[in-house]
Amino acid sequence: MANINLPTLSYEDNLGGSVKDYLMLMKPRVMSLVVFTAISGMLLAPGNIHPLIAFVSILCITIGAGSAAAINMWYDRDIDAIMKRTQKRPIVTGAVKADEALAFGIITGTMAVIMMAVSVNIISAALLAFTILYYIYIYTIWLKRTSVQNVVIGGVSGALPPIIGWASVTGNISWQAFSLFAIIFIWTPPHSWALALYRSADYKNCNIPMMPVIKGVLYTKKQIMLYSILMFFISLWPYFLNISSHLYLITAIISGLIFLYYAVNLFADTEQNHVAKKLFWYSIFYLFIIFFSLIAFKV
Repeated sequence: MANINLPTLSYEDNLGGSVKDYLMLMKPRVMSLVVFTAISGMLLAPGNIHPLIAFVSILCITIGAGSAAAINMWYDRDIDAIMKRTQKRPIVTGAVKADEALAFGIITGTMAVIMMAVSVNIISAALLAFTILYYIYIYTIWLKRTSVQNVVIGGVSGALPPIIGWASVTGNISWQAFSLFAIIFIWTPPHSWALALYRSADYKNCNIPMMPVIKGVLYTKKQIMLYSILMFFISLWPYFLNISSHLYLITAIISGLIFLYYAVNLFADTEQNHVAKKLFWYSIFYLFIIFFSLIAFKV
């Protein structure tokens, strides 16, 4: 890693790949969820923010998230070439060179943090920098390949965007902002483990210690159940902190019960993992509906 030469990035050689290749390097699907929760934190925060500053803040969060994803792909290019769901990523296919992806990630991440500090405030910039570095060093480099709790501890970075959005408006962190963080933090394990249940062969082939591989399927389902119950109650927290109205409370209860329904049905799932797949996709919809409801039914 120390001997990697960062290339000179020029428009002429198009960075070794197309615009689409570099967009895919930033994991747009994951990035879209990150941006949505960050916007939610901004809209739920008390006070006002100039539209231009709000735009710059979201732009910085978007670029920052994309930079971390690019460096993650650079580091994981060996296992991405093995896993079926990641074999079409731009570094694996050769569309983007590995060292150019690393340079792209470092440059865009640094620019995002500096721009946030100069244009928004120091607190949000510090949180953005911490999020990027945490995802790269704590999750990608350290935990992902060494710990069965990788997605639990590593989930901190994915849960921080709404706090960054909140801090962009207020310049501080409150219990209300932390409640938004808590929802995503507790949501991440059952979401990730549902995916791991029906992709366990991929993780096993790559020696990634995901819970179904290390602890077994039944243990994983019990953990999903436990976290789903915790998530159900934590999702109600914003209501009691007077962030959103009783309509949000009703939405959170109903959507949470559906989540629990899938979690319970996991125990009757077959080897084809149909329920695990349904839970995984529903979990994405669940997070969207929770944060959309928080905004729609804001007090």
